[in-house]
Amino acid sequence: MNLKSHLIFTLYTIYGILLKGISGQHPLVQNVTVTEGGTANMTCRVEYNDNTSLQWSNPAQQTLFFGDKKALRDNRIELMHASWSELTISITDVTLTDEGMYTCSLFTMPVRTAKAYLTVLGVPEKPEIDGLTKPAMEGDHITLTCMTQGSKPAADLRWFRNEKEVKGAKEVNASGKTFTVRSSLQLHVDRNDDGVAYTCKVDHVALSQTPQQATEVLEVHYAPRVQIINSLAVPQEGQYLKLECVSKGNPSPDPVMWTKDGGELPDLDRMIVEGRELTFTSLNKTDNGTYRCEAGNHLGTSSAEYVLYVYDVPTTLPPSTTPPLHPIPPDPTALLGTHASDPTVTGSRDPNALGQRGTDHALIGGVVAVVVFVTLCSIIVLGRYLARHKGTYLTNEAKGADDAPDADTAIINAEGNHAHAEEKKEYFI
Repeated sequence: MNLKSHLIFTLYTIYGILLKGISGQHPLVQNVTVTEGGTANMTCRVEYNDNTSLQWSNPAQQTLFFGDKKALRDNRIELMHASWSELTISITDVTLTDEGMYTCSLFTMPVRTAKAYLTVLGVPEKPEIDGLTKPAMEGDHITLTCMTQGSKPAADLRWFRNEKEVKGAKEVNASGKTFTVRSSLQLHVDRNDDGVAYTCKVDHVALSQTPQQATEVLEVHYAPRVQIINSLAVPQEGQYLKLECVSKGNPSPDPVMWTKDGGELPDLDRMIVEGRELTFTSLNKTDNGTYRCEAGNHLGTSSAEYVLYVYDVPTTLPPSTTPPLHPIPPDPTALLGTHASDPTVTGSRDPNALGQRGTDHALIGGVVAVVVFVTLCSIIVLGRYLARHKGTYLTNEAKGADDAPDADTAIINAEGNHAHAEEKKEYFI
């Protein structure tokens, strides 16, 4: 290789090294996202550096750090790491005003820069629910409104009735860099809403770990509804009976009032009233009648009636004009003709006795039917036999008696000739 060729090769080698160094001296940065109030770490790196300084600048082009030298007096900004290949700074207690484009500069000839965008998420405030009337009245129309402020980007609001999600109407308004979000829920209040919890939840990227929510429990006042529950399906003489007046209302309708046939209870020794219960210690026929339970609050009054018919134990149960709340099963003892004096009747009843008696009746009925059928068949056969042998039979005397003076002559005349007349004569001793 001559001197000229060696010189050209050396120049190309130096040029390649310079190009590689220049390309390796380009700063590298990344965008950063941080929640308001958090800490942002900004890092700038270079792969090759010939002792050239690195610098960070804020969106207002103010120098924050030049190498390891702090240029801006802000106690929130601190140096994390400084070398020829890296410059890392931190910004604590980040606010929305810190958001923007940050620049890392490498002071080569020419100066090389890289830009990183700092995104600050606005944390939505805890939501508040307005429009709730305590207490609400059954039939009211109310509007619940949930509002949250300070979110960036705009938050999402969701409504829940107990654990089930319900849909509301959303409204978003910008306020500077943040958003105010409202959601309304229309309700037609009834008694089923009493005690129901309505919850408003805030969904936002800045609340992935600790979601915000607010809950209000509805209190609904409504008029009472009354129902009477009896302890016996078939009340009989001498039995113990309890009637319970079940009333549901808000405020609670307490106490309740019991009456019989529109008047006061007649026998307070056997009819005991305790709270909502009316107890008969020993039933008799004088207890028959219509019992009424009445309860009320400031929104109204409700009542229910129970027709009591006390049955005789040994007799078949007569139909009731007003059946009790539960179906009345048939009385097996009445069908079997049992008596109250029989200890097996008063102590316990055999549920299979009615079925056995029914089986015996069916057997007897079948036997009777067979007997009747056989008798009818015999009568028919005998009638047909007699019909076939029916006719008029005349004696010999009758056949020739028209012109005969005596019996012997009649017999001879009946034969139509006088031959052997002597042989046909009848003699009587």
